Order: sequence, then C-alpha cells, then structure tokens
Amino acid sequence: MRLPKLADFVAILLLSVPLAAHAQTAASSQTGAPEAGQREPGLYMTFQTDKGNIACKLFEKESPITVGKMVGLAIGKISYIDPRTGQQNRNKFFDGLTFHRVIPGFMIQGGDPLGNGTGSPKGPGFPYQNETSPGLTFNVPGRLAMANAGRDTNASQFFITEAPQPSLNGGYTIWGQCQNQDIVKAIASVQRDSNDKPITPVHIQHVVVERVGPAPANAPEAMSAPAGSGQPAAKP
Repeated sequence: MRLPKLADFVAILLLSVPLAAHAQTAASSQTGAPEAGQREPGLYMTFQTDKGNIACKLFEKESPITVGKMVGLAIGKISYIDPRTGQQNRNKFFDGLTFHRVIPGFMIQGGDPLGNGTGSPKGPGFPYQNETSPGLTFNVPGRLAMANAGRDTNASQFFITEAPQPSLNGGYTIWGQCQNQDIVKAIASVQRDSNDKPITPVHIQHVVVERVGPAPANAPEAMSAPAGSGQPAAKP
C-alpha cells in the first residue's frame, strides 16, 4: 500500500512545527515508554524495533474497531490467513515484519508481511471500515494511523507520521499517538531505494500491548475467543 507522494506535502512540511506538548517523555529502557505509574490510564502499544522502541497510546474509544483488530493481530488473539503461505495461523502478526516504506519528514509505514506494500492478512473480518472522530486530525507529529488502498480497505498496514499532515485528514483512521519521535526520525532517515524501501531492513522485533489502569468490559487485549481476520493491505 502507498501513501500520497511526498511532493504533495512539501509545502506542508516546510510549515510544520512539532508540538512537543503532545508527546510524553520516554523513560523506560525496556518499553521505550514511561513507567506505568507515570502514564495516563489507557491502552498502550510499543513497537520494539532495530532502531529503538516507539510507544503509542491507543485511541480505543475513538477507533474501537481498528484498535481491536490491530491489538488482536499483535497479541495472537485473531486468527488469519498468512498471505505468504496461504495457511491460517494465529501467530503474533507484527513480530519480525519490517518498515517497508519510509520518507524523511513524512512518515514510516509497516505491517505488510510481503514487505512490498501489497500484503495483509486475509480471512473473515478483513478489510474493515475507516473510523473518524471529530477533532482527531493529523495536526501533530506522531499520529499512528491505518494505511489503505481506498476507503474502508483497512487491514494490517499502518504508518506513524514524523510531522503534521493536515492533507491526510479524513482519509485515514487515526488510532493512536506515539512518543519517541527520535526513533521515528531515525527510521525515516535510513538509506532507501527508489520505492522508499530501506536498503537495510528495519525490523519490528516485537510488539508489546499493555494497559495502565483498570480494563473496560470487552477490553481488546483480553484473550477471549478468536475473531476472524485477514485480507489485503493498506496505504495512506
């Protein structure tokens, strides 16, 4: 899946100013996030990468379908058909995948098992619809959002912005806010080919899902009955 061309955002990026007030200070070397006692109550997802950890607070109230799907894939709650093998499994989906598309000053994109922008889990429940919430926009760096191939084609591919991207508003589901922008920048700045694919792969080694505070009923991280999953990729 692909994002809009970088040229479309040059003017925007020149005017972009990272808003530090929307980021929290990372303190834990294990998760890349502050200790639980220092964080607001809520659900968090940490991407442990070759370059360091990126901790994101998930918008489970604003984007419940997306958070449910992505958390389910991350922890092995959802069964899916792997596009690499055509076989159904229930492995932790994101572990070992790469950031297959990176653009400095714009975003980093991952979540594709094929590593070329066309792969996603297949099966019941995929693709799924976009979710939007009034006031939730790409007005700050660090937005965690779904990539897609068109409206309501969300599956597993996601991106994290390095700068505000107002031109993306309304087209992509925002489902979290990430800290550790230095790591996002480091990944976005690696050497890449003409398709914006890193020359040396940057892996998602593991994804950690954790909750601070009490869990609501039907919390997405609860290991209950598996939900169906799987299908094509996505792009912003």
